[in-house]
Amino acid sequence: MKQVLPSKPPKRCAVYCRVSSDERLDQSFNSIDAQREAGRAFIASQQHEGWIAVADDYDDGGYSGGNMERPALRRLMVDIEAGKVDVVVVYKIDRLSRSLADFAKMVDVFDRCRVSFSAVTQQINSATSMGRLMLNVLLSFAQFEREVTGERIRDKIAASKKKGIWMGGPLPLGYDVKNRLLVVNEAEAAVVRRIFDDFVTVRSTTAMARNYATEGLVSKTGKPLTKQTLYKLLHNRMYLGEINHKGQSYPGEHQAIITQAQWDAVQALIDYYAPEVRRQRRGRPEPLLGGLLFTADGEKFTATYTEKNGRRYGYYTPSAQRRMGAWAKKHGALPIDVVEALVTEQIVAALQVPHIVQAVVDRLAVTRPDLEEPKVVLMLKMQQLAEVWKALFPVERHRLAQLLIERVVMGADGMEIVWRDIGWQELAAELLPGTIGAELQELEETAWR
Repeated sequence: MKQVLPSKPPKRCAVYCRVSSDERLDQSFNSIDAQREAGRAFIASQQHEGWIAVADDYDDGGYSGGNMERPALRRLMVDIEAGKVDVVVVYKIDRLSRSLADFAKMVDVFDRCRVSFSAVTQQINSATSMGRLMLNVLLSFAQFEREVTGERIRDKIAASKKKGIWMGGPLPLGYDVKNRLLVVNEAEAAVVRRIFDDFVTVRSTTAMARNYATEGLVSKTGKPLTKQTLYKLLHNRMYLGEINHKGQSYPGEHQAIITQAQWDAVQALIDYYAPEVRRQRRGRPEPLLGGLLFTADGEKFTATYTEKNGRRYGYYTPSAQRRMGAWAKKHGALPIDVVEALVTEQIVAALQVPHIVQAVVDRLAVTRPDLEEPKVVLMLKMQQLAEVWKALFPVERHRLAQLLIERVVMGADGMEIVWRDIGWQELAAELLPGTIGAELQELEETAWR
């Protein structure tokens, strides 16, 4: 009597295909098609092992193997996690990844989901120990090849730019591309020259942005000419006929749009009105809430200053207002003195509220079990800090505010302060004997004398 061997359980096989460039993907038969066809043929040759191809293919056309930000790969990993795939088939190992770190992450997922990996041309199966060894060796060479290729490309770009050759990137206003060369667009070039001339006379990108929006002038991409766009344009040495590369400029092959005199006049004004230079010239301290103040919808406030009748006024201004001018704002500017006084009042009050200080001390005790300092001592230290707050130097008040506050939200119903829990714990640790800040220690000693 003839014995019938039991058939092997089916193994669902997914073919993954990738190509870095999308230049020839519109051809009737391209590299993706060739990889897919080879993968399916390989699966068909393993029918005796129970291999069957899944209906869905995973194709990434025009994606690098140096990272995992690929739509088809992400979909494949999701299906693996869902238990829809048993074997992953690729034409070559570098089609799946060219990064050892990324491949290690994939292997972890494969192992956890009991999925194996095979390459058509390299006859590697991750289900065996020898296959895993060969995978790591081949992948090391794939990563090495990718890194060497990247270095060659970067060297080529650097050498080309030093020769003044434009190597692509965002096209600046005033130029078009013909035969891989920058050529002047006369209509746009007239706008560029006007921007440089207007800055010398108007000296306000806010007014310039407002005027250009009224006239309907837009950038190369069709977007409004904001303050940031104008400043970026005014710093672009390409308009002098130069090519920039890593902070260096080289004579370019393209024609200049502005003269050296126009450039020098603009840069002299920019240097004079630069915020950093103004702050150093006037001895202005850093704003207490720099980077911490937001509107309810997440728009950041930035410190701005103005002078009138010899007196300086400071405001926290919404970012939209800084980009487009006051005419585009959603939220009004807030006087710095008023806002900082309100926040300071809340900080001082929090330092003196027993239950807040108690919560800080309790959390510090969890992270620092070695502490034996009585809680009442830390409470007294925080109360002392509250009492001498106004006597602290501005730089120390700024440091403490940045340490204790996560963000301050200005909403229709008032102001909300979001505290930094870890910052309060760090402050408590600073206030321990032997670690107290030198300035606070000096103030304490002065008060006792």
